[in-house]
Amino acid sequence: MKRAAVLLTCAALMAQPFHTRADAAQNDPGAAARSAAEMLGEATRALDASEGAASRVKALTQTVRAFEAGLRAMRVGLRNAAIQEQAVARDLASRDKEIAQFLGVLSSIGATPAPVTLLHPAGPVGNARSGMILADVTPALNSRAAQLRARLEELAALRALQQSAADTLAEGLASAQTARTALSQAIADRTDLPRRFTEDPVKTALLIASTESLDGFASGLSQIALDETPGSLPGITDRKGQLPLPVQGRILRRAGEADAAGITRPGIVMAAPPRAVVTTPAAATLRYHGPLLDYGNVAILEPQSGILLVFAGMDVVYGQIGQVLPGGSPVGLMGGVGDPGLRRDDEIVPAELLEAATEWTQTLYIEVRQDNTAVDPALWFKTDKDE
Repeated sequence: MKRAAVLLTCAALMAQPFHTRADAAQNDPGAAARSAAEMLGEATRALDASEGAASRVKALTQTVRAFEAGLRAMRVGLRNAAIQEQAVARDLASRDKEIAQFLGVLSSIGATPAPVTLLHPAGPVGNARSGMILADVTPALNSRAAQLRARLEELAALRALQQSAADTLAEGLASAQTARTALSQAIADRTDLPRRFTEDPVKTALLIASTESLDGFASGLSQIALDETPGSLPGITDRKGQLPLPVQGRILRRAGEADAAGITRPGIVMAAPPRAVVTTPAAATLRYHGPLLDYGNVAILEPQSGILLVFAGMDVVYGQIGQVLPGGSPVGLMGGVGDPGLRRDDEIVPAELLEAATEWTQTLYIEVRQDNTAVDPALWFKTDKDE
């Protein structure tokens, strides 16, 4: 009778299969982490190669962008691994009683003496029937044990993956900061850019002091220019609607959409990762950079006469007012995260990795002004997908 009860218990357990690995996650965090590690490795090699680049600023800008993409992919992979690890752990925890019962069945079978296992009190007929039941149950029982073993191995692998990915992420963060520092130095050392005018600092200070709105400031920018070269850059009219966004991120609010306080602006707001580099979408004259009103650090670019591109909310701004910046040239860096006193550029917080899109912690405001009137940036930038 004891043997029959054991077999019935096995049958009941096998009627409740474990969740499969495919149910626990819809992607492979291991593959994602390896891909991200390769991206970071390529970015590190690009950083080494930039030492001999003819255009060091351009090479370092591309390197920083490569680090941004690799770090973002690594954060996503690490977050997915953490989510999947929690799913596996919850699944196993929810089946504690079932697993204990299953292990008890295996122990009972293993502890029963072989002669007792082979004999049935009902005689030869009962013995034959129980043998048939055992023959049916054993393969499924082995499969059940294999499922449990695979699930436990998966849990251990996911935890090891998280540790490895976190180490790679930390190394990538350090290398990315090295690249940003090198980029800042290369920009400071750059002396070959043409200048269309020289800034009058006194007039700039007076304009800032008398300005109450971005409209007023933009309309007075011509006042701060001394000895301006006549004419205009080739312009961006033929690229209308196709300009690349200045930062790798995603659209948070479009023109005219209200924020949490109910305030609407004519520009768009992009969410971006910490310390992301902001670049010029086209060759442009740097009309102004620095703090302005409540916009934070602002860069105002003039790609052609009558058109201004305003980027606001950066932590660091690059260049000199009056310079002509090539397309794709860095104009600033977004802010970082963490304690401002410690001034850490990035940080790894495992709990935050479980939340969606925690890497998009910074916001860049983008406004386009045509003939001193704000127009929808979507008319000029390629915003049909998040970048």
